[in-house]
Amino acid sequence: MNSDRSFFGHPRGLATLFFTEMWERFSYYGMRALLILFMTATVATGGLGFDTATAGIVYGLYTSSVYLLSLPGGWLADQFLGLRRAVLYGGILIMLGQFTLAIPTMEAFYGGLALIVFGTGLLKPNVSAIVGQLYGPEDQRRDAGFSIFYMGINLGAFIAPLACGWVGQRINYRWGFMLAGFGMALGLIQYSLGGKHLGDAGLHPARAEDPGDLARRKRQLAWGTAAVLTLLGVPVLLAWTGSITVTAAALGDWFGVLLILLVIGVFAALIGSKSFTSVERRRFMAIGFLFLASTLFWSAFEQAGSTLNLFAERSTENSLFGFDYPSSWYQSLNSLFLISFAPLFAWLWVRLGSREPSSPAKFSWGLIFVGLGFALAAVAAALATGGVKAGPGWLWGVYWLHTLGELSLSPVGLSAMTKLAPARVTGLMMGVWFVSISAGNYIGGRVAAVYDQFSTETLFFMVAAFAIGAGLVLALLVKPIRSLMGGVK
Repeated sequence: MNSDRSFFGHPRGLATLFFTEMWERFSYYGMRALLILFMTATVATGGLGFDTATAGIVYGLYTSSVYLLSLPGGWLADQFLGLRRAVLYGGILIMLGQFTLAIPTMEAFYGGLALIVFGTGLLKPNVSAIVGQLYGPEDQRRDAGFSIFYMGINLGAFIAPLACGWVGQRINYRWGFMLAGFGMALGLIQYSLGGKHLGDAGLHPARAEDPGDLARRKRQLAWGTAAVLTLLGVPVLLAWTGSITVTAAALGDWFGVLLILLVIGVFAALIGSKSFTSVERRRFMAIGFLFLASTLFWSAFEQAGSTLNLFAERSTENSLFGFDYPSSWYQSLNSLFLISFAPLFAWLWVRLGSREPSSPAKFSWGLIFVGLGFALAAVAAALATGGVKAGPGWLWGVYWLHTLGELSLSPVGLSAMTKLAPARVTGLMMGVWFVSISAGNYIGGRVAAVYDQFSTETLFFMVAAFAIGAGLVLALLVKPIRSLMGGVK
């Protein structure tokens, strides 16, 4: 057990990871707060002039891909790079991607998104996995440590829309992206200087048991690289030659099929592998249930940057005490509430001790809270008709309920992955966790694509009913899932 308690009772290395992720989230959420607004804004006002359906699909594909690439990013870190180097390389790609978005061409727009996708895939799962390695297997500070880490994430996410949103919406969208890039640069400097406090955590990839194991890893890397190049290269070549016409809708459909096949393949391989014990395979089944619940949660929650962002821009009175502010500022509310309530939740889990609810129970709470948030949004949408706009207090209430749901599920999910996953595939399983967020973002993006096809009230009500219903079903399955977890609470 790590007895270091120099950072609020936790290992000093947690501070390094706290601030690294803070600046990475500043970069990501600063850009995300502007993305769908930038795409749907007219060319004359500095936007791309996309219709809502196209913008929703592009938004969903981007945010989904950001988390989907966490799966190969975690595997590369486990097998070849080590967690620490993966975080560094990922941060560099993210920084370059943000700066590329500031270049006023369509090629630069898609190229910048691609760089951020690949960079986040390397950084996101592995920085969280390093947090888990700061604690011993029986260290009861782990859940509280992840809650503190989560507070650091949201400190950056709180500042980002205020700074990047103001610059983007009041001055120039591309300058907002540039500011996000500078934030990631600061994160890289801090990470490099603070690495000495991490000890051996994440320093080396998993050791190959024998030369045959190393050869197997290299074959997997070669086949995986070839598959990615084929999946990306063939459609690009066919489109370039005019053999096929690539549309946002077609890409969205193709990506959805790929995502389903990937999830089924990963869990089938893990549960069916003879290299894991029966207890480990049962835990993979438990992870599968948590994966599904997480996907449903994020499909609702991550509409903050899409449907709720559009609602804030088009149907909400963005003024308080005579001060007019950009609609992107609402994106800071979730983080403001997280910063306020994360310490309370961290204290609560420790205080409850043996009476602490299990991870599946906390997940059910998360789904119900996010559903209640959309129920409130549906009421606000019903009032915002006939040219009347909803007051800002409605979105304050929506994001408060969503925050309670996130604190019940997200840091708990991160911690559960590190406890349920075998040590030799920790990075990979963190990638699996982020694939659930990827799937949720994809679904949320498809919902955003039909924003103009339904009344906003109807759309929000359907999301609310689905999330609350899923939460109640999960509550009934808590005991069976706990039995699969093999003693892990």
